[in-house]
This record gives sequence, structure tokens and C-alpha cells, in this order.
Amino acid sequence: MRLLTGTASWTDPTLLACGRFYPPEARSAESRLRFYASRYRLAEVDSSYYALPSADNAYLWDQRTPDDFVFNIKAFRLFTGHQTPLAALPRDIQRELDDWPEPIIYHGQMPEDLRDELWRRYQLALEPLRMPGKLGAVHFQFPPWVRRDARGRAHVADCARRMQEHLISVEFRHRSWFDSAAAIADTLAFERDLGVVHTVVDAPQGFENTVPAIWECTHPDLTLLRLHGRNTDAWNVSGTASSGRFQYEYTERELAELAERFSRLATQSTQAHAVFNTNFEDQGMRNAAAFASALLPF
Repeated sequence: MRLLTGTASWTDPTLLACGRFYPPEARSAESRLRFYASRYRLAEVDSSYYALPSADNAYLWDQRTPDDFVFNIKAFRLFTGHQTPLAALPRDIQRELDDWPEPIIYHGQMPEDLRDELWRRYQLALEPLRMPGKLGAVHFQFPPWVRRDARGRAHVADCARRMQEHLISVEFRHRSWFDSAAAIADTLAFERDLGVVHTVVDAPQGFENTVPAIWECTHPDLTLLRLHGRNTDAWNVSGTASSGRFQYEYTERELAELAERFSRLATQSTQAHAVFNTNFEDQGMRNAAAFASALLPF
């Protein structure tokens, strides 16, 4: 069993601007990733949500990290059901959509042949990480409008089918998936049937677009904990950068409790990942380092 701790992104603008994590000489993409990988053995790639990753970048990530380093990759936003700007698509796909009447498009609106081609390219781009064993989970964070109904379940199942050669994790953003004991049992059974990794989510509570932390493991290969902080006041504030929503520094007591539950759940899988999405300035790095220290007694 390997317990790995890291952050969601290692190049967030507020992180670079604060100047506290990277040494002054780490000015290039290569030097920053090498420095990050000297501190942690896990990173979540956030940029792959905004645009398709490239095989060239994946190869460079492999070359710039130790042999035992692991990357979790966020799924492209079109695949998870988020609205996607046409400008985020590859140029040749954009040209095929020249007559599309809006600047955005959704997965279900995409012509089938173009949709299949995007999925194919996405998986090819991951090969430079998969081949040396550095690809952890491909993480599907579904939007709040993907609910526990027939339509939502069909979309999640379609993603799992398309990615059946990979380890995928799923994270929901609508409370219907876990809003009762029956819903919890149904959702966990659904995840196990699909062969996907359940994500334990630590996030603000009391909103339609948040779910409780359900401490369960659904896949023998991976236990996954993603921590978004507990900044309730900023969670649904519009017009702010994402780093503001996730601005939160966990207390020693909070981390000790989380570490105890995480280490206990991790015994059910061969590997366990804790990803801190508290990406304001260097909070993610500080939270991840403190959490790793809290894990040591376990």
C-alpha cells in the first residue's frame, strides 16, 4: 500500500505570484515540476480539464519526474458534461463546427464522429504516462446538473465504458447522489458495478452542489480523497477566481482526523491518494505537507 499526497496543479497563478513555494531559480516549467516532484510523489493535472492534453506534454512530465511519481489527470470538461467553449477544441475540430450557432457546446450536442475522435485523441495523449506506469486515475468531476437519475447515470456509464482500459475516478457535485442512506447504497453499488474509483470529498456542506464525505472504497487499486477546503462563505460566490473558492488552511486537528480516516480506508486498496485542491497561493502545498506529516503515525 502506498499513501501519496499532492496538490491539484503545481502552477496556479496565485501560487507562482506568492513566491513562497518555488525557489527563485525555478523559473521554467521544467524546473518547477522537478522541484515539486522533489517534495511530493503525486500531482493532479488540472490543465487537462480546460483543453485536451498533448502527448508531447505528457512525455515531458514523465521525463521531469522520478520513476515512482504518479499523475492523476482531470478529464476534459466536454466529457464530464460541462459547457465547453469551441475555442477549447482542437483547431481542426473547430473548423468542422464552423456553422455551430453558439460559442459553447456540450457533449451531447457534439456530432458523434467528432465526439468519438476527441475521446480517441484524449486517450492517445495519456500514453506517454500510462506506458511507464505514471498514470494514476483519470478523474471525472461531474457538474451539478449530472444528477442521480436515468440521464445522469447513463452519462457516467458512457464515460466509464469509453475509458474501460484506464483506472477512472468519479466525483459528483449534486447532493442527490448521497442525500439518503438508500441513495448512498445505490451510488456506491453503481460505482462498483462500473469498476470506477469512488472519490471521498471534503468540501463545504449544505449546498445543492456539494456532497458529504462518504468514506468508502469501491476499487481495489485506489482509495481517493480530494480536499477542497471548508470555505463555506466563498463556495458559491460568482465572478471570483477558483483559487478564492478553495482558499482554506486546514487546522492540525482537522488534518489529524482526516489522516486517521484516510489511513484506515486505505487498507482496502493497493494505493491511496490525497489531493489538495486548496489552490490559493501555497495553501495546497502547506496543507499537503502537514497532512503527510499527520499520516506518519499510521
